[in-house]
Amino acid sequence: MANEADGDGNALQVLLGQVPDRHHAPTRSNALLSVNGRHPAPLHLWDPDYCGEVDMAISADGTWYHEGVPIKRPELWQLFAGILRREADGEYYLVTPVEKCRVEVALHPLMITDIEAIEVEGQVELVATLNAGGVFPVSADYPLKREAQASGAAYIELPNGLSALCSRAAWYRLVDLADDAYSVVSSGTRFFLS
Repeated sequence: MANEADGDGNALQVLLGQVPDRHHAPTRSNALLSVNGRHPAPLHLWDPDYCGEVDMAISADGTWYHEGVPIKRPELWQLFAGILRREADGEYYLVTPVEKCRVEVALHPLMITDIEAIEVEGQVELVATLNAGGVFPVSADYPLKREAQASGAAYIELPNGLSALCSRAAWYRLVDLADDAYSVVSSGTRFFLS
């Protein structure tokens, strides 16, 4: 079964084969935001039938598992991150144009590995780098919120109902960027860290 976690499993290969080719390629546009840095899949247009379970899970530290074994190839789970969405039932699904399957998520499906303060048109913008390869500006569209289940560390909301929790290093960096009121300003919006 270890081979399946590396991407050789039949169910994973079938699911992977259903992802349109252009969503495998890195995006060259800074205007196209995606969780994995690849051309974003039009998940809002896909309404496939539920195909059942493939025994996939994402742990609280962001590790992806298939049948209880960590998926060791980052390019594989990062590709899957690009076709992940949270639906109205509160569950997470891998979605292709022809089918979808449920993924168990322990806390947040993605992790923020770094936060950097840059200047954009005279304003400070905090940029969050995700473990799956995507980069998002902290803003009113992608707000910072506190996660009680992670000792109050911050997470950001992302497209398709997803979210990314700060890793310990990213959280410390964010706290270091905070002012005396324990807040940060990004893209003209103030976010409180306590």
